Amino acid sequence: MPATVHVVARFVAKAGKEDALKAVLSALIAPTRREIACYQYDLLASPTDPRDFCFVERWDSDRSLDLHLDTDHVRHMLAQVEGLLEAPPDIRRYRIV
Repeated sequence: MPATVHVVARFVAKAGKEDALKAVLSALIAPTRREIACYQYDLLASPTDPRDFCFVERWDSDRSLDLHLDTDHVRHMLAQVEGLLEAPPDIRRYRIV
């Protein structure tokens, strides 16, 4: 069985776009948590920087994560965040050591 994949996906809003970005990212939670291979999908907000958001995710495999990234809800989110982000999302995959 492949090792579980952990993901940290950071999104930083442009100044004044915090609420709009939060709404777009929050819309991903319910459909993503319904995906069979998703073990964890939590959206976090920085307590010190209201522009800084981060998903902490755990997936059953790289393939499951790749399939998630190709879903309609992720493609829709990526189209919606255009113009809301300070920089491109920083999405990183990890495995337990």
